[in-house]
Amino acid sequence: MPGTGEAVNAPAAPKSARAAKRELAAASRERRRYERQEVRRFTKRSRRRRIVWSVVLGSVVALVLVVAVGAYSPLMALREVRVEGASRIPVADVQAAFDDTLGTPLPLIASADVLAALSAFPLIETYSTETIPPGTLVVRIVERVPVGVVDTGSGLELVDAAGVVIDRPAERPEGQPLIVTDDGVAGEGFRAAAAVIRSLPAEVRGQLVGASAETADDVRLELSTGATVVWGSAEESAAKAAVLARLMVAAPPDTVGEYDVSSPASAVTR
Repeated sequence: MPGTGEAVNAPAAPKSARAAKRELAAASRERRRYERQEVRRFTKRSRRRRIVWSVVLGSVVALVLVVAVGAYSPLMALREVRVEGASRIPVADVQAAFDDTLGTPLPLIASADVLAALSAFPLIETYSTETIPPGTLVVRIVERVPVGVVDTGSGLELVDAAGVVIDRPAERPEGQPLIVTDDGVAGEGFRAAAAVIRSLPAEVRGQLVGASAETADDVRLELSTGATVVWGSAEESAAKAAVLARLMVAAPPDTVGEYDVSSPASAVTR
């Protein structure tokens, strides 16, 4: 109070407008820095995931590009055709059938290309292929197996069980029976006779010189000694073949005129 001798504090001078603006700007900057820190803190995990996925995706893309460039480059072009399993078919002929495919990258050789190359060989029953980088194609062939010859009237034809012509010999080949049926290779009689011939064990097949069938249920075989075998239908052929082999041991073909195995459980010789 005046006159008491006590000091009186004067009020602080007000800040200038420029100083106030500076403090406000500084506060705004501090707020923005804080918000950025908080955003980085909360998004750190997602950013890591994005980095990981980016690295993985980049690696996959790079791998695909490397494989594609390597697979379709001249380094993977077909240069050699290796043929396995061919006996009657000349290997050189099969290899020559792929001449138009040489130089094609292995991944671009389609199954249709292989089929087109091998379709000119009727002796091929089945086949499989394998590619061996950098430039080898392996062709594995299963040839048709002849069951006998048929007389067409204009010559002999060596055929397999499906009636496909394997060869046209001038004479009946050794070990190949003459097959006689009413309807040729397209009939049920031929199919039954062919199935019977394929069921025979080697020791019996070696003595077979003829087979005939008027119907699918009337297959008859002729042995080199002149003995005949009444077989009947192609059903139970495995059992009939086993019975016939035992009968031929017990009663050799040069001692009997006929074996009847049409009923394998009660087979007889005559």
